[in-house]
Amino acid sequence: MRIDILSAVPQLLESPFQHSIIKRAQQKGLVEIVVHNLRDFSTDKHRRVDDYAYSGIAGMVMCIEPIDRAITYLKQQRDYDEIIYTSPDGEPFTQKMANQLSTMHNLIILCGHYKGVDQRVRDHLITREISIGDYVLTGGELAAAVITDAVVRLLPGAISDEQAALTDSFQDGLLSPPVYTRPADYKGWKVPEVLLSGNAKLIEEWNLKQAIERTRKLRPNLLNSDD
Repeated sequence: MRIDILSAVPQLLESPFQHSIIKRAQQKGLVEIVVHNLRDFSTDKHRRVDDYAYSGIAGMVMCIEPIDRAITYLKQQRDYDEIIYTSPDGEPFTQKMANQLSTMHNLIILCGHYKGVDQRVRDHLITREISIGDYVLTGGELAAAVITDAVVRLLPGAISDEQAALTDSFQDGLLSPPVYTRPADYKGWKVPEVLLSGNAKLIEEWNLKQAIERTRKLRPNLLNSDD
């Protein structure tokens, strides 16, 4: 898989992809993550990528030309399954969506910034808009990092124990059950006896029951979801 990220502030993405699972996935050749500075595609002598809004609305707007030039350049190199724009009014990002994106080969993620992008970018260049929550960030770089992390960790081989990813919260529409490790008794706080029993069937039943109960208590909306 290859993920190209277009950003007006690429420095914000230097750290997230240089550690842990994402770093190892790149070292293994499972994914190639390339961050592009949109200013490199600007024809302005000051390398500007933003301008005032025609509507007079407060805040600067990302210009269409450098974005179009960047996307055109990348599409000349390879075909892309999705060209994603990170936006607070986009489609809510979910585990189901992460699963879907992890099966693709090439993605472009455009990071929003300032007041947003020229609407013509969204109308003519973007294939999918994604939001990571109902709040506004300084820019879409953090959202791009979240999407990339959620997708890359699902790639076969990214996690040494692939079953771990399959048992994460939301994979089966439920939150994960509580987990414990040694010591079995700490300050009188004990691990549930069933988890120490060695009975795989009972442990599996306990995990499912706990997952359902936690979901019903903390996220009941998931139990009523069609996803």
